[in-house]
Amino acid sequence: MTYLVDHPFIFASVSFLILWLCAAIGGGLLRRQPRAAHEAGSDFTVILTASLTLLGLIIGFTFSMAISRYDARRANEQTEANAIGTEYLRADLLPAADGERVRGLLRDYLAQRIEFYRTRSGLRAEQARTRTSGLQGQMWAAVIGPVRAQPTPVLTLAIAGMNDVLNAEGYAEAGWLNRIPITAWLLMALIAVLCNMMVGYNTRSNDARVRFLSVLPLVVSIAFFLISDIDSPRGGVVRVTPDTLALLSTGLK
Repeated sequence: MTYLVDHPFIFASVSFLILWLCAAIGGGLLRRQPRAAHEAGSDFTVILTASLTLLGLIIGFTFSMAISRYDARRANEQTEANAIGTEYLRADLLPAADGERVRGLLRDYLAQRIEFYRTRSGLRAEQARTRTSGLQGQMWAAVIGPVRAQPTPVLTLAIAGMNDVLNAEGYAEAGWLNRIPITAWLLMALIAVLCNMMVGYNTRSNDARVRFLSVLPLVVSIAFFLISDIDSPRGGVVRVTPDTLALLSTGLK
């Protein structure tokens, strides 16, 4: 399920196929039931309407969850760029040699963060994380050394700024891991399957079955595609691009 959610096009295609088959199975069950008994079931229409309403509400709620997570990832990217830019300026408070070393490390660190946002490869993202972790240790050591040698209130601003840089990266990583739970996907998929089976069961004729059985599966699969695309930080079409980080990188160069 995780693989499908991370690949929205495949997820939408598989969803449409499964849901269409469920609708076709529901339509096949109609042929085994007496027509009068089927048409007399007014309670079935109430259940179908309530189920479709519930499915729409769940899809809307899940879409809202995906949007909020996407907005959080965008905000974290901007916060990270602001923290790096501020610390780059505060490096002037350090002794000349130490300040130049911190600025060089920040430029390398910024390049790794941009790579983390832009790459679609999980392997390259993991490599960027490893290099980022190493640079964080070097940056912290480069700042803490001069402050220990000369602990003044002005120099402590460099430590506070570096702490903001490290915290911003942690918040960004947490935002990328904050996804819609798989259990929520499974429950939504189960409701969609049952709704499509009931819609197929509710069709009155072969002509109606041909015309309408693919409508609900198509609509639901498109909704699944949009939700999974927004919720997938690396595999979707709608992604958080490091525009602010890239603009900062251009300015530093």
